[in-house]
Amino acid sequence: MKTAPETWQHREIMTNGIRMHYVTQGKGPLIVLLHGFPEFWYSWRYQIPFLAAHGYTVVVPDLRGYNDTDKPRTDYRISTLTRDIVGLIRGLGHEKAVIVGHDWGGVLSWSFALSYPDMTERLIVLNAPHPLAFARELRTLKQLRKSWYTLFFQLPRLPEFLLGLNHAEMIGRLLYASAVQKEAFPEEVLAHYREAMSKPGALTAGLNYYRAGVRLFRSASAWGGRNSVIEAPTLLIWGEQDVALGIDLTKNMEQWVPHLQIRYIPDSGHWVQQEKPELVNQWMLEFLQGYSRIQAILEF
Repeated sequence: MKTAPETWQHREIMTNGIRMHYVTQGKGPLIVLLHGFPEFWYSWRYQIPFLAAHGYTVVVPDLRGYNDTDKPRTDYRISTLTRDIVGLIRGLGHEKAVIVGHDWGGVLSWSFALSYPDMTERLIVLNAPHPLAFARELRTLKQLRKSWYTLFFQLPRLPEFLLGLNHAEMIGRLLYASAVQKEAFPEEVLAHYREAMSKPGALTAGLNYYRAGVRLFRSASAWGGRNSVIEAPTLLIWGEQDVALGIDLTKNMEQWVPHLQIRYIPDSGHWVQQEKPELVNQWMLEFLQGYSRIQAILEF
């Protein structure tokens, strides 16, 4: 699938004390797309024009610390990151949005839906574990083996040094090696990611998500003491050949997400919206339009 000519706009907004860069296109209900590590808004390049063409205001930020958004040295807690998104939505004049997230953006999406249910119209998550499911699976040797890199990322300075060598060459190698559909990551695409992660402070900021996230998943079991149920209609799309996140993370989630649909893609790895963009776009639209029809019937 070829990338459409760039038809979106680049803008900035102040939110939660930082200057956030975002890309936007279209008019209609608000849909916010949140990227993961080591990405930026560009990872949603196939979804932006597609969703805009189907009647949505699409907003895709560079999350705190990434690409052209401010990169504070500290405070990458999930609570801070979700407040960034709250400020983005309200700063754009909206009270709620469809929240879509992949990887760390997906973790942020789960947490946003839990903390701000009234602002979550619907939820779409791609290859990102629900925090309680991740805490559960980390008790297994299988997932611990897959998550070894998160321990390496806890080290000070060394991960930044190695990942940043030769204009972030290892970032490009990481993306390409972990993809099943290798054609999704030609050199010209990898160059965009290497450039973004070579900006001063970007690598440390991205790694700080993992460093702060350790506390999130260690305390995830405590979430049971409060309302940990996501009531928003939710779609989970999962590339089955994810090298870092096992498919068991998608099992037995009904207790936390009762209105959940799961769609599996057997021939995709972790970077699912880039590896299989046409299928991801189709399933996202079916989910959004199907729910809209149900709402219209109920309101009638």
